[in-house]
Amino acid sequence: MDRPEIILAPGPTPIPPEVLLAQGSPLVYHRGPGFGKLMRDVSTRLRQLYRTDLAEVLLMTSSGTGGLESAIQNVLSPGDEVLVPLAGFFSDRWRALAESHGLAVRTVEYEWGRKVVPSEVARALQMHPVKAVLLTHSETSTGVIQPIRELAQVARDADALVVCDVVSSLGAVPFGFDEWDIDVAVGGSQKALSASPGIAFVAVSERAWSAHATATLPRYYFDWSIYRRYAALPDPENPWTPAISVMQGLHAALELYFQDGVEAALQRHRTLSRAVKDGVQALGLDLFGEGLEDNWTVTAIRAPEGIDADMITDRIRSDFGCVLAPGQGPLKGKVFRIGHFGYFSELDIIRGLSALEMTLERLGYPVKRGAAVAAAEGVFQEVS
Repeated sequence: MDRPEIILAPGPTPIPPEVLLAQGSPLVYHRGPGFGKLMRDVSTRLRQLYRTDLAEVLLMTSSGTGGLESAIQNVLSPGDEVLVPLAGFFSDRWRALAESHGLAVRTVEYEWGRKVVPSEVARALQMHPVKAVLLTHSETSTGVIQPIRELAQVARDADALVVCDVVSSLGAVPFGFDEWDIDVAVGGSQKALSASPGIAFVAVSERAWSAHATATLPRYYFDWSIYRRYAALPDPENPWTPAISVMQGLHAALELYFQDGVEAALQRHRTLSRAVKDGVQALGLDLFGEGLEDNWTVTAIRAPEGIDADMITDRIRSDFGCVLAPGQGPLKGKVFRIGHFGYFSELDIIRGLSALEMTLERLGYPVKRGAAVAAAEGVFQEVS
C-alpha cells in the first residue's frame, strides 16, 4: 500500500494538518493589510521564541542557509577576519560561506562529535582578535548541542560579534537571544516549528545593525536595510514576492506551538529525546557524541560492528517507509541519526523504534524483540 513515509530525520520535520490546511488556503495578497497582519503576528511570535525584547526579526523567503549568507553579507566587509569553531558538517558550512565571501577565516578544530570548549575559543581570540565568531548551536551531523551561552560570552569579552546558526535548535532546546548576548541568530521554518521549508528568520541586535551600517560586502536580495524598511510600513511587507503560502503555514505552526507554550514544547522534546536514546541503548547500540543529555533535536547512533549505517537507513526506508538520516562527512557509513523534534508524539517514536528493531534483525543483528519499545514506553510512562 502506498502510504506517506514516516519521517524521523532531523528536518524537514512532519507537518501538522492545521499547517497544511493553512498553506492550502487562498493566498493573502502580499501588498496589503492581510499579509501585513500575518507578518506582524509571525514576527511577534518569533521574538517570543528567540526570547528577545530588543532584536528585530527579519523574514526571508529562503532556506536557513540563505539566512546564514545574509548574516555574513550584512555585518562584514571584504578581508574581515572571523573565527569558526569547527566540529561538524554545519559549522564547516559557516567556514565555506565565509571563505566564499572573501573573509579571512580562522578556526579552532575539533573531532566530529566533540563539544567546543569555550576556554580554547577564548585563547584563540586572545591570540588573534576577529570581527565576528560564527557559531552553530545544534550540530545535527553529530547529534551535539554546542555551549552557545558560554561561547557567546567569550566572544563578547573579545569584542567580537556573535553570529549563531539556530536553524535546527530554535524551539527545540533552550535559547535566549537577549540573556545570552547574541548579535545575530538565524532560524528556519522547517525544523522544530514543523512548517514547510522556505522561510528563514534572522534576529538582529542593535550592535549588529551598527556593524551593518559600515559593512561593505555586496548584497541585494538579502540586504537587511531593505527588509527593515518594508517591515516598518503601516502594513508590513516583504521587499520581494514572498512564499505566501509557506508564511500562512508558518503562522498556523506558531499558533500550534504556543498553544501550550515554549516550556511545554521544550519538555516534550526532552522526553522524546530520552525515549529514543534509552530505546536504542536497550538494543545494545552505542550513542555518538558528547553531552547528549542536552540534545533534544537529533540522536546519532553508531552502527553495530559489521553493518554499514547506510544499509540500515536504506533498509528501514525500503521495508517500512521510515526515513532516518545517514551519517555525513567522516561519519558516513558509521552512524545513523534519528530526529525527534517538531511534530512528533510518543507513538511516532514507538513506531520508529519498532521499525528499527525489525530492520536490525533482518540485517543479522541479534535483537531482543520489543526491548527498544519497552525502554521508550518506560520514559513516557514515567513523565505521564
